[in-house]
Amino acid sequence: MALSRDQTWWTKAQHAVRRPRLATRMRMRHALAGWFEQQGFSEVETAQLRMSPGNETHLHAFATEWRQTDGRLAAPMYLHTSPEFSLKKLLAAGETQIFEFARVFRNRERGRLHAPEFTMLEWYRANAPYEQLMQDCAELITLAAEVAGSGTLTHRGVSVDAYREPQRLTLADAFDRYAGIDLLATIAADGLSCDKDQLAVAAQSSGIRVADDDTWSDVFTRVVLEKVEPEIGRDRLCILCEYPAPEAALARRKPSDPRVSERFEIFACGVELVNAFGELTDVAEQRRRFEADMIAKQALYGEAYPLDEEFLAALAHMPPASGAALGFDRLVMLTTGADCIDDVLWSPPAQWTIA
Repeated sequence: MALSRDQTWWTKAQHAVRRPRLATRMRMRHALAGWFEQQGFSEVETAQLRMSPGNETHLHAFATEWRQTDGRLAAPMYLHTSPEFSLKKLLAAGETQIFEFARVFRNRERGRLHAPEFTMLEWYRANAPYEQLMQDCAELITLAAEVAGSGTLTHRGVSVDAYREPQRLTLADAFDRYAGIDLLATIAADGLSCDKDQLAVAAQSSGIRVADDDTWSDVFTRVVLEKVEPEIGRDRLCILCEYPAPEAALARRKPSDPRVSERFEIFACGVELVNAFGELTDVAEQRRRFEADMIAKQALYGEAYPLDEEFLAALAHMPPASGAALGFDRLVMLTTGADCIDDVLWSPPAQWTIA
C-alpha cells in the first residue's frame, strides 16, 4: 500500500509494515550480483555527477553547478539519468563484462512506477549479440521471483509466471496484430526518414487520436501506449524487439534491415522492466542522433544538454557490445506484489509521496 500524505515512512509502525519487502529487496540484490559474478562480470561504480546527463529528447535531468574553491562558477553539472556513458567508456578502456547497481536521477518523473531517484541495474557484454541479453534478462527475472518466494510477477491484478518462456514479438508484428498497421511501410528502406502522414492515417483508422503537429515518433508512441502495451506481458514476459530505426536511441541498426534497430524492451503486468541495445559504435551516427534529439528537446522544452564529447571520443575505441538497463525497483515491486514504487524504497522521497 502506497504512503499517503498523512503517513510517514519512518514511523515504527509504517516501517514494520514495509520491512519485509525491503528485506526481500536486499536479498534480491545480493542474488543478482552473485549471478553476474558467476558469469565472470566485474561490478563497477561510476560517477553520478556529470557535465552531460544524457542526450535523449524526453529525459530530464537535475541540474546543479560545480564551483571552484574560491566560489567562482567552474561549470554547470547534472546528476546522470543513466550510467550508460561511463560504462561504455569502461568498455573502451578494456573491460569486457561489467555491471552496476546505479543510483540514477530523472526530473519530471513521479508516479506509482516512477521516483525521481531510483536504482538501475545496467550491464554490458563486449562482443556479444543482443539476443544474449534476452537470455540474461529471463534468467535474472526468474531468479528475482525465486528470491521473493512467489515465482510470479504481480501488479494491479495481473500475474505473470516467471518460469514461462518469454514471448518474443517485433514491433512490426505487434502493430499489425494489435492495431492493424503496417509499421515498416512508413519507414524508408534506409531507415533515415519516415512518412508521418501515412502512419497518422493508419493510426486514425485504428482509433488513435492524432494532432496536426504530431511527429512520426509522437504517433508511433501513442500507438504503442494505447494499442500494444495493454495487450502484452499479461501471462508471461514479453520481449518487444526490433524497434524502428527512428526510435533506436543508442542502438545500432539491424544489418539485415536498416529500418529497424537492435533494441528490445521487456514488459510484465503492463510494466516496462528492461531496455536493451545492440550498441551503436558509429561516432558520426551517434553524434547526428544526439544533435537531432537536442534540437527537438530545445523546441519542446526550451532547454538542451551539452554533448559528452569524451563519450563520443571513447565510442570510437569501444568494441562491439550489447547492454541492458533493468529497473531494479520495479522488479522488486512486481516480484513482491507491491502497488507502488515507494513501497520498495528504503527511504522514499516523502516530499513527493503518492496519495
